[in-house]
Amino acid sequence: MIHTSHGTIHTPIFMPVGTVGSVKGIQLRDLYDDINAEIILGNTYHLYLRPGTDVLEAAGGLHKFNGFDRPMLTDSGGFQVFSLTGIRKLREEGCEFRSHIDGSKHFFSPERVIDIERSIGADIMMAFDECPPGTAEYSYAKKSLALTLNWLNRCVQRYHDTEPKYGYHQALFPIVQGCTYRDLRTESAEKVAEIGAEGNAIGGLAVGEPAEVMYEMIELVNSILPHDRPRYLMGVGTPVNILEAIALGVDMFDCVMPSRNGRNAMLFTANGTLNMRNAKWSTDFSPIDPDGHSAIDTLYTKAYLHHLYKAQELLALQLGTLHNLAFYLWLVREARSHIIAGDFRQWKDLMVPRLSQRL
Repeated sequence: MIHTSHGTIHTPIFMPVGTVGSVKGIQLRDLYDDINAEIILGNTYHLYLRPGTDVLEAAGGLHKFNGFDRPMLTDSGGFQVFSLTGIRKLREEGCEFRSHIDGSKHFFSPERVIDIERSIGADIMMAFDECPPGTAEYSYAKKSLALTLNWLNRCVQRYHDTEPKYGYHQALFPIVQGCTYRDLRTESAEKVAEIGAEGNAIGGLAVGEPAEVMYEMIELVNSILPHDRPRYLMGVGTPVNILEAIALGVDMFDCVMPSRNGRNAMLFTANGTLNMRNAKWSTDFSPIDPDGHSAIDTLYTKAYLHHLYKAQELLALQLGTLHNLAFYLWLVREARSHIIAGDFRQWKDLMVPRLSQRL
């Protein structure tokens, strides 16, 4: 369990992505009652650009601004900034970039990012890092890691030099990088472990490398990171990825997949995935998911949801997102119950082939 000022998080946990202060298409009552999200994410890059830190500070932080009174985590914005290839300039001091909204020029340094995250007020703040491409050459990956470790030291210093703005504790999680190079991942994990942070993250995976390589890197890093601190695998992934990573010692996950796929007619269930645009669902009047991980699963039929997607009704996007997020939260809670029962690996080995099916 992770204890924060806004509540306790039971791990393993999946964190719905609320990039600009909202989980797309989902109201607070759904996050509380149907999905039962224990923690959600906000994104430093997007929240900095709009509504801006002045608005967030005037509101009393993101919790007060969006009304979500449970724990929140902010990613550092590093992934977003460094995905702006062609409209950013990287140097030792930080990164200059242009807004994807209006082209205006901005600068993120490690210190500036910590200041922004203090203004947002999330319970867990991520350190500023460079997220290099998964296909990066060794020479680039090594140079990138050196920069990330330098920035990490500056983030830690700024974190200790500043205080929370809203009267409650904020934790800082470092991020392990190093692409798929074992020596770089080892170096990064060792440096991160030395910091003694309240939790640690693994970044730069699920960016194009084979799943087997991703699992190899997770296993390597988790053999170094402290076992008594939460370990957060950033941006991963499919239900199968999540179960395999839990088996390797990961505690926390986030990914846009359940919400994005839900908006695009792909639903996840314990028996596999469904493409709700397929004609075969047009006269299937069975529930969306008879196992009922969400309140909507037994209220609506596959045929009705198929109709909504085909008619491009906004309700389809909402229902698909609700279903998928509720399923992801159910999956990690089931994993927790099997870990406690002592039969997680047997259950995981049964679930993986089921989850991998296309229905």
